[in-house]
Amino acid sequence: MSRLSILYKALRELGPRQLGLFAWYQLALRSGYLRWKTSPASDKRSSPASILQTQFLLLPSRAELESALDRKSADSLIQEAEEVVNGQVRLFGGPPVPLQLSIPGSLDHWTAYEKGLQVPGIEDIKWVWEPGRFGWAYTLGRAYLYSRDERYPQAFWQHTETFLQANPPNMGPHWASSQEVALRLVALVFAARMFQSAASTTSERTARLATSIAAHAMRIPPTLAYARSQNNNHLLTEAAGLYTAGLVLPDHPQAQRWDALGWRWFNYAIQTQIAADGAYIQQSTNYHRLMLQTALWINKLARESAAHSNHSPKNHDFLPEETQRKLALGTNWLLALLDPSSGHVPNLGPNDGAYIFPLSACPHADFRPVLQAASCAFLGSRCLEPGPWDEMVLWFGCEPQGNQSAAHSQAPIDEIPVLRAPGGDGWAYLRAAHFEARPGHADQLHLDIWWRGINIAQDAGTYLYNAPPPWNNSLAGSAVHNTLTLNGRDQMTPAGRFLFLDWAQAKITAHQQAADGSLARLAATHNGYRELGMAHWRIVERSPSRWLVIDSLLSANSSRQPPPQSYEVRLHWLLPDWPWEIEGDVLRIQSPFGWVRLQETFEQMQKVSEQDGQLTLQLVRAGELLYGPGPVSPTWGWVSPTYGYKQPALSFSLTIRGRPPLSITSRWEFPP
Repeated sequence: MSRLSILYKALRELGPRQLGLFAWYQLALRSGYLRWKTSPASDKRSSPASILQTQFLLLPSRAELESALDRKSADSLIQEAEEVVNGQVRLFGGPPVPLQLSIPGSLDHWTAYEKGLQVPGIEDIKWVWEPGRFGWAYTLGRAYLYSRDERYPQAFWQHTETFLQANPPNMGPHWASSQEVALRLVALVFAARMFQSAASTTSERTARLATSIAAHAMRIPPTLAYARSQNNNHLLTEAAGLYTAGLVLPDHPQAQRWDALGWRWFNYAIQTQIAADGAYIQQSTNYHRLMLQTALWINKLARESAAHSNHSPKNHDFLPEETQRKLALGTNWLLALLDPSSGHVPNLGPNDGAYIFPLSACPHADFRPVLQAASCAFLGSRCLEPGPWDEMVLWFGCEPQGNQSAAHSQAPIDEIPVLRAPGGDGWAYLRAAHFEARPGHADQLHLDIWWRGINIAQDAGTYLYNAPPPWNNSLAGSAVHNTLTLNGRDQMTPAGRFLFLDWAQAKITAHQQAADGSLARLAATHNGYRELGMAHWRIVERSPSRWLVIDSLLSANSSRQPPPQSYEVRLHWLLPDWPWEIEGDVLRIQSPFGWVRLQETFEQMQKVSEQDGQLTLQLVRAGELLYGPGPVSPTWGWVSPTYGYKQPALSFSLTIRGRPPLSITSRWEFPP
């Protein structure tokens, strides 16, 4: 696409307001204005010493923590805290790696990195940023409140002083993104409260931390236009950082401004970023979790600061009604996608591995801690029975009033396309989104199938955003999702690493309920191939041990005659890396509970050429062809459970050439 065409389509789909804010940010960045506005000298003049006030934040008692943590959870917490003491950290839920808080070589102003300056030896900046979010500080704080081991606060202060010395305000890549600055600010505030009574917490250290928190807060407003242009998690977290700074540094000259800005843009973000069905604007389960955690933190701040006897009444003790309503919808939406056996959710959309408040011993991929806390805070009751996921409820202080049962209100049944098999062994999620903001993945009518806590038909995830090809956010395309592709094209037009244009819009066209009120059948379509005159339709039906998926390619206009030419149609499924066998049109994979069977059949009304109707099966693992003919992409046959990590999977596809109307039927059968 030409730049003029991209600009026109972006203006049409993103709107003049967002593009205007982004253009202003780029002008301010490239003109040198932001370098002047956030120079280290101006920071020193604008950040006088302030008294850090965190005493209003309530913490769980040691007895409460002991009751929430079973032996296994406690051992896991202490083990991870010991790793941090010894200079190791787990990034994005992965294995321990060295905790790197300084940047090799000399530092430049943050604007140089935003304009493209690379950190030596680092291909993806997120490996630099993640330790600088200070997620490891929460681990040390939890371990300290549980064990009262003074080595944990001492490790926090040593690592923090290393970071502050190596990364002075506005210098280096750790200051390039206001979102990273805001998340670090919040972590520093939380840590200051958790280590307030520690022997190693001196008045000198606390004063230096207050000065640093003020410098972090000063960095956010000059680039708030960029966050507003994105209107996603950037705006949400930056608002949270400002609101936090305004509360804990009340004597700072900018405190009232930070407070007002943070409160305004946080509520604006929640009210505009959560759709009517509860879906988050970034169409991502991981960013959805980040949104709920940010809201839990603001909810805690607002209530506990207002309840404090010495707190100014200018702040708000309750979230606005519309904000609460949207958060209830958002909680229900993610609850509908929760696998009850594993605590996992579909790896939907962009996944940068963010877990900004790791306040639970549950694994990184377990969404139950956040959903239990969000359900308590925004629905007024627990959604799950008691378990190790309850620890997060203690930290966010959102225990519901009374002994309420595990019940929650549900969105209308046709708004969240989830089907659950009778008996509870399996469920499926059909992706059918109507985009009101830029999509992260081209994944319309993708189908996630879960069975006995295992993600059978799965989403590939993200892996890396910023690596060289082929791993430059390449798992966002249609070809790696469980859906149809036509003539090798994405459903939407890729126009950049993070930008799709010509948005494909989907809709649920029919649904059928079973006797118990659950969904038994769904039908949906999307218009991603409208330029080819085609529409993809998908029907999903469930029974106790079988799923039936019917994919049809039809003319986009029912009054038109069938097209004279044939199309290459590819149906793809991403499966676990299990033993397999193929016989005819049947693939069998060996699960821990027996063989899972997938049979593919193809039907078409009319042939155009001798090649029509020829069905080709292909199986790829880790970018290598295992079965069938044809070219292979190095990105096929991989799944990324969290950012920066990938593991082999089975990429099973059926390719046919045919003239619409045509259909492919996939019959999934599971052991009883």
